[in-house]
Amino acid sequence: MRIGWTYAFIDRPRETFGAACDFWTAVTDTRLSELHGEHDEFVTLLPDGADACVKVQAVGPPSGGAHIDFCVDDVPEFAAAAVRLGASVVTDLGSLVVLRSPGGQLFCADPWRGQSSRPDVVRGSRLDQVCVDVAPSAFDTEVAFWSALLADWESLPGALPEFHVVEPPPGLPVRLLLQRLDEERPASAHLDLACADVAATRARHEELGAAFVAGFSGWTVMRDPAGGTYCLTTRDPVSGAARV
Repeated sequence: MRIGWTYAFIDRPRETFGAACDFWTAVTDTRLSELHGEHDEFVTLLPDGADACVKVQAVGPPSGGAHIDFCVDDVPEFAAAAVRLGASVVTDLGSLVVLRSPGGQLFCADPWRGQSSRPDVVRGSRLDQVCVDVAPSAFDTEVAFWSALLADWESLPGALPEFHVVEPPPGLPVRLLLQRLDEERPASAHLDLACADVAATRARHEELGAAFVAGFSGWTVMRDPAGGTYCLTTRDPVSGAARV
């Protein structure tokens, strides 16, 4: 069961969908595809000279966050494996299966169509991580689930006890981070960018309409013009690894 590609999905309310598209195309130096989906709810951010790995989706309430899509060579097999490990099926469209992890995080499986060329770093940063925020009671179960489902990925503790990294093989554009919260609530997710210079990236994003939320050692929380939170991290934008 090969995972050939990954997409980071930016999930935003319909009323702020346009603002999300404008901001994230500027951040990632991409252009928009045609709208697609039954209700024109999807758009792909298209880079020049590489395969796309980021999409924006218009969602209903609550306000939305992020999720990851796995492009695989056998969608039913991948979905069945996820279910055996504790996931549940939300929607099965045959070529696309929407699932929910044991902790409550949505993710999708769809066919791999040969994507292989990862976009370059853009102005010193790269959108390369979906961070799943997990309640304390579900954290160990969620770590075990993703580590087993993504058996070819490297599962290892993060830099702090509340983090766990599930890192893909070289070439795949989006990795997974699990973060243990201090409160009990259903899982949700946000996007992370690896930045060579967080201060410079923050300034650029603020020029584009983002707002500062909070600062920590190693990451800065921002809010995009569509109302979604995301993080700027001090990780290496080329390798994705933490910088010592």
